[in-house]
Amino acid sequence: LPPHERPFTPLLRRMGFRGTYEEVIEQTAHYVPELMIAASSASAMWAANAATVAPSSDTANNKVHFTPANMCTNLHRSIEAPFTERLLRYIFADKRFFVHHPPLPSTPALSDEGAANHTRFSGGIHLFVYGQRPKKFPARQTLVASQAIARLHQLNHENVFFVPQNPDVIDDGVFHNDVISVGFENLFFVHEKAFVNTSMTLADLGEKIENFYPIIVMNKDISVAKAVSTYLFNSQIVRTKDNSLLLVAPQECLEDPTVAAYLKTPPSPIDEVLYCPLKQSMQNGGGPACLRLRVPLTEEEIKAIHPNVLLTETLYQQLVDWVEKHYRETLTVRDLGDPQLLSESRTALDELTKILKLGPVYDFQAS
Repeated sequence: LPPHERPFTPLLRRMGFRGTYEEVIEQTAHYVPELMIAASSASAMWAANAATVAPSSDTANNKVHFTPANMCTNLHRSIEAPFTERLLRYIFADKRFFVHHPPLPSTPALSDEGAANHTRFSGGIHLFVYGQRPKKFPARQTLVASQAIARLHQLNHENVFFVPQNPDVIDDGVFHNDVISVGFENLFFVHEKAFVNTSMTLADLGEKIENFYPIIVMNKDISVAKAVSTYLFNSQIVRTKDNSLLLVAPQECLEDPTVAAYLKTPPSPIDEVLYCPLKQSMQNGGGPACLRLRVPLTEEEIKAIHPNVLLTETLYQQLVDWVEKHYRETLTVRDLGDPQLLSESRTALDELTKILKLGPVYDFQAS
């Protein structure tokens, strides 16, 4: 998924700032600097929040369903939904296979943050996790929103679970479920304090998922605070070509003695742990799970999507060359007021659309 346009000047224009780009930036910086920060955020790179997806094997009309997340809890993320929707509609355009729903209405009662709070297990079992009554931080996913997405995606209600997140762990920094659990196929790697009633949740899932295999991490072994600081559960589980299970974990897990000791012998049936240095993403609250948005497709469906977004060795090198050509080596808050930055960004994105053959997905408005 290509990056969103940033700085996003339409946000500033909608707030009533007029004049040249330089004048808008000067006014914003003087009156509401947090708006400039929001308009410049690169948080859309955390793709787990982009949307919720249901594969065709699970839906009543046997089509793949997409619902972009409204991300309405935070201003800097709420501006992402329109472009995400446009992008998904372009990449997955074939109506024979794909159904697109607009984001849910942007209101706290329908707050939706996408795949970060959704897990699909083997057999088409879907787990939606929602927040309720935390004392310190907002619950970013609501039950009503999760239920609406399940209905829109035409999921079999007998295969859908709506589970409340433990409000205490939300206040401990577990803002998404993907910070406290990760599921893949029939495997569920989860902290014992993840849900209001974790044991009941696991028992219910075990009745529906064939050969269900939960790996439960006890709080006495790894505390919630340590799980949050290392992002142990913000890992990604993938199956390799030799059919083994690989846990992709942030480097912070290796640097923490307790977590490193736990993963030194990976918990069965995980075969191997791969540590990734993601320092800059981690500092802003994003680990490997930020790629947890999965789009399971059949071979026929794969052939129907826009082909130039599928990563190949050739495309990878093109993207590396593109980054080295267009990205500044450093970027400071002061640079956000540089009118040249907007021009550089738009030039880079225009070239990226040519590399990916995306067409006019960006709508560059007057600066």
